Amino acid sequence: MRNCLIGYSSRWIFVRKPSQIKAIVLLGSKFVATTCAAKTLGFLGFISTTVTLLAEPPKLSNSEKPATFWLERGEDWGRFLGPTGNGHSPETGVDAELWQPHPPILWTLSLGVSYGGPAVVGQQLYQFDRYGNNERLTCYDVITAKELWRWEAPVQYEDMYGYNNGPRCSPIIDGDLIFLYGVAGDLYCLNLQTRQLVWRVDTLKEYGVVPNFFGVASNPVVHGDKLLVMVGGSPPESQNVPAGQLDLVKPNGSAIVAFDKRSGAEIYRLGDDLASYASLSTQKVGDRFVGLVFLRSGLVAWDLDHGKVIHEFPWRSAMLESVNAAMPVTDGRTVFVSEAYEIGSALLDATQTPWQTIWKDSGPRNRCRFRAHWATPILIDGYLYGSSGRNPADSDLRCIRWQDGQVMWTDRRHERSSLLAVDGYLLVWGEYGRLDLLKPDATALHQIKSCDFSRIQAGDGRPLLEYPCWAAPVLSHGLLYIRGSDRMVCMQLIAK
Repeated sequence: MRNCLIGYSSRWIFVRKPSQIKAIVLLGSKFVATTCAAKTLGFLGFISTTVTLLAEPPKLSNSEKPATFWLERGEDWGRFLGPTGNGHSPETGVDAELWQPHPPILWTLSLGVSYGGPAVVGQQLYQFDRYGNNERLTCYDVITAKELWRWEAPVQYEDMYGYNNGPRCSPIIDGDLIFLYGVAGDLYCLNLQTRQLVWRVDTLKEYGVVPNFFGVASNPVVHGDKLLVMVGGSPPESQNVPAGQLDLVKPNGSAIVAFDKRSGAEIYRLGDDLASYASLSTQKVGDRFVGLVFLRSGLVAWDLDHGKVIHEFPWRSAMLESVNAAMPVTDGRTVFVSEAYEIGSALLDATQTPWQTIWKDSGPRNRCRFRAHWATPILIDGYLYGSSGRNPADSDLRCIRWQDGQVMWTDRRHERSSLLAVDGYLLVWGEYGRLDLLKPDATALHQIKSCDFSRIQAGDGRPLLEYPCWAAPVLSHGLLYIRGSDRMVCMQLIAK
């Protein structure tokens, strides 16, 4: 039997029979290797290129309750890309020294079939998955990962390209209401106090939506009394178009629909376009908040109160199979859009009427300054950081100058990544399970810490997190949540 080293931080121990070990537990400053399930708090030990994880959540003494890791001063994460809707977290106190080689893991959680990340409010986490023929909302305690309650509804959907058949969207929480947008276009509103359905809209039926390539995947957003939803319906003559032939499908003016968040009644609709995979955003541009959305054919900005279009900017590759999936980014005066298939990016001056193009790519794709696929890039101090490229083979992490698109540096990691900005750092979460902690630096890649979760072995013998790790990281009250294909991990990112 092969020997191995087990270590945490700078401490190492030698083990002669690693196959007999079921858990590595850190007690004070010493390791204990056990041949049975651990009953005491244990963090991870590094075993050669893999790690053995405690198979079940440990029991703690009253003085060690994991609630001490949950920070009252933190922020809720009630919508896609966080409280500001752009991947920036207002939390502070990130401690890079907690990474040994990663932040302490508090628990892991098995998931159903889905791609979306959780919403977190207070000490409750909400996850939307598919189990069998039902889409299920499950509420968990963030301290213990214990299930508190669930709600589910039947769903009929089979992905035409072989991707999984679960929800793509995350839950959206607004006060006592939670909104769910299923893969087949079912839009639900539940009351979090009663845990009962308030209203439901079958958007495919009500608006004549012709199924898109990969199901419904645009996260809605709440603005005041409205729930803003990408629908993208079509007239009756488009209903019999063969699957996948979106070039033959016509729009019917329902690209975006504003629903009364408490009743589900339609307030307004706008946009003569089909749906995309980019989530909706409300951002301050100039002296007011506007709606921003990257539809199938391009960018639309609109007045949130009345549903009037402010500006339209056509921007899509001519390829039939191309999709727009990253959200627009703004600095308050200019707006950036980007696609990965062919034509790249453009920056628009929103202070002019109509908006004017400051710079734009024009293809071919190997000459584009930035090509965002499904992960929205992060703007920091005049520079944009993010994953550029359509597929892993042509993807890199890069930094460009906002004002002119000048590429400052690239890191050819061949892995598409989602980013989160917090406390002067960037978290980069790669689709194969690599998590990096970077310092934003326009002169060069400045990596502080890195850990590959696909090389950590879970209690069931599989990698702790497996491809595809496509959901963006979530940070709430000091705790970081990342997920892979069917498992979520909760870690302490911010020290007490």
